[in-house]
Amino acid sequence: MASPFVIGIDLGTTNSALCYAEVHADADPFAPANVQILPIPQIVNPGEVREENLLPSFLYLPGPSDFPEGTIALPWDPQRNFVTGRLAQKRGAETAGRLVSSAKSWLSHSGVDRTAALLPFLAPEGVEKLSPVEASRRYLEHLSEAWNHKMPETPFSEQEVLVTVPASFDAVARELTLEASRLAGYRNITLLEEPQAAFYAWVERHSDWRERVTVGDLILVVDIGGGTTDFTLIAVTERAGELSLERVAVGEHILLGGDNIDLALANAVAQRLAEKGTRLDSRQLQMLWNNCRLAKERLLEPGATAEEQPVTILGRGSGLVGGSIKATLRREEIDRVMAEGFLPTVASTDMPVRHRRAGLQEMGLPYAADPAITRQMARFLRQQAANAEHGTVRRGPSGLACPTHVLFNGGVLNAGLVRDRIVGTLNSWLTEEGMPPAQTLSGEDLMHAVARGAAYYGLARLGRGVRIRGGVPRTYYVGIESAMPSVPGFAAPLKALTVVPFGMEEGSDVRIPSREFGLVVGETAEFRFLTSATRKNDQPGDLIEDVAGDLEELAPMEVAFEAGEDSSEVVPVSFEAVVTETGVLQLWCVARDGRRWKLEFNVRERVEAAG
Repeated sequence: MASPFVIGIDLGTTNSALCYAEVHADADPFAPANVQILPIPQIVNPGEVREENLLPSFLYLPGPSDFPEGTIALPWDPQRNFVTGRLAQKRGAETAGRLVSSAKSWLSHSGVDRTAALLPFLAPEGVEKLSPVEASRRYLEHLSEAWNHKMPETPFSEQEVLVTVPASFDAVARELTLEASRLAGYRNITLLEEPQAAFYAWVERHSDWRERVTVGDLILVVDIGGGTTDFTLIAVTERAGELSLERVAVGEHILLGGDNIDLALANAVAQRLAEKGTRLDSRQLQMLWNNCRLAKERLLEPGATAEEQPVTILGRGSGLVGGSIKATLRREEIDRVMAEGFLPTVASTDMPVRHRRAGLQEMGLPYAADPAITRQMARFLRQQAANAEHGTVRRGPSGLACPTHVLFNGGVLNAGLVRDRIVGTLNSWLTEEGMPPAQTLSGEDLMHAVARGAAYYGLARLGRGVRIRGGVPRTYYVGIESAMPSVPGFAAPLKALTVVPFGMEEGSDVRIPSREFGLVVGETAEFRFLTSATRKNDQPGDLIEDVAGDLEELAPMEVAFEAGEDSSEVVPVSFEAVVTETGVLQLWCVARDGRRWKLEFNVRERVEAAG
C-alpha cells in the first residue's frame, strides 16, 4: 500500500525541520505540490509546551535539581528525563557542560569514534554522555513523535521519509545518519543532499522555473548552515526537447558555518570585556558562545530592527554566589566580523590559507583552517568544479566555472550582508572573465527550504515533479580473478565486470544479467574496483578481458564477510548495483539462498589509483 504522505526532514546542526506533502495517485504531475510545514511541539519553558516551526538541534541533560518534577514532560512522554529543542538551547546557554550541540558536525568527524559517548564534549565529571549517533536519534525521534501526536491516523512509520545530509558527508557519516534514523524507528528512509533539496524547494515554489532559467545556465547553490558550508553546481540542459536539470559538481566537506561565526562573535564580546578588566575563563567563553548564537539569531531574523542584544554570563563559582556578567552583542559587530573574517574581498585565484599546525592539539572538531568563505568558494569554482567531467559547466577564459545564477540556503544567509558580499565577490570574478553578472534566484524560506525540498523530491520520485539528474561521470567495474592454475611469479589474470554504466542516474539500480561468480566469505579478502572515463558504451554484465590501458584501478578494499555456520566458503553470487541519491555505489552480492552482502564506496570522491 502506497504511503499517503511523503515527509522531508532537515536534520540540521542548529535547527531541524519537518515538511510534508500528501500523495494523490491521480494528481496532475505539473500541479503545485502543496508542501506543508509541521509545527513541532516542544518545551519552551519549564512546564510550557508550545508548537514552533523549527526544533533547535540541542539536547540538555538535566542535573537532579535543574527542573521541578514533571516540568519537562511532553504530551506523548510524561517521564521524559532529557530536553530537546528550544528549552535545551536556552538552558544550555547557561550551563554549557550539560548541553549537547553540533552533533551533526561530530557525526562527520572521521578522526573520532562517532558511535562513542563523546557529548557534551566538555562535560564535567559525572555528567552522562551520548554519542553523536544517539543525539541524532533523539532529534529524529522527537520529530517522528511530534508527527504521531499531531497526525495519529497516519503513523509516521508508514510514510516515505527523506532525511537530508550535507553534500560533502562521507560514506560513514551517511551510514550513521541512516543508523540513527533506523534507531529512531524510521522504516522507509532515503537520504538526499541538502543543496539539491534547497534547489528542489525553489522549483517547488516556482512552477514557472523553465521561464526563469534557460539551457546553458549554471546555478551555484551556496549552503551555509550551522556547521558546514556546501557548494554545488547544477546545470540547465536539454533532454528530449525539454529543459532538464543536472548536478555537475559537489564541493568537499568544509566544517565552517554558523558555529565558527558565533565563536568569533563571542571572542569579540570577550575582548571588549577584557578591555574593561573582566576576563573570562574557558567555561564562561563556552557560555558566551552559546549566548551569542541566540543573540545573533535575534538580530538577523527577518524584520529585526534592534541594533544590539544583551548577553549574560554567569560569574565564577556556582549559582548566584558568583554573580553574573552582562554585556551586549551589537549588530555592527556582526557585520564587521562577517565582512572582515568570513567574507573578505578576494581574487578568484586566492585559495584557502594553510596555517602551520601545532604538533599537539586538543581533541575537538576539525574546523576549516581558513574561515574565509569567499576563498573556499574560489577553490570550489576554480579547482573542484574543474574536475567535473561534463561539457555543461560554463567556464571563463581562465578555466573558472562561471555561474549564471546563485541560490542561497541556510540560516546564516538570512543576513543581507552575507548574501551581498558573496554575490559581489562572485560578480567581480565574472567581470574579470568577461562574463555577465550572476543573478540571485528569488528568496525562499531559508530555514525550511531543505525540508520543503526533500518533501517535494519525495513526490518527484513518484513522477509528480521535476528531478535533478546526477548521472555518474565514469563507468565502474569490479575485478574478477581468473580461474587459472597458479604459476610461480605470476598473479592470476584480472578481468573487469561492468557494474555501473556511464551516466547511470543517482537514485537508480540495475541487476547484472544472469551470470554468477564465487564470493569468498568467512575470511578477509581483497576486492578490487576499476573505473574508466573513456569507455562510455560498456553495459552492466560486460566482462572486459584486458584491464590495461583505459581502465584505472581504485584503491582496493579488504573486507571479511560473515559466512554463517561454515568457517570459510566460496558462495556463488550474482550482482545488483545501486547508486544512491548521495552518490554511493552499493554492490550487492546475492546468493541463491537469498543471503546478501554489500560493498560500497563513493562514486564522487577523487579517484586514486592503487599504488
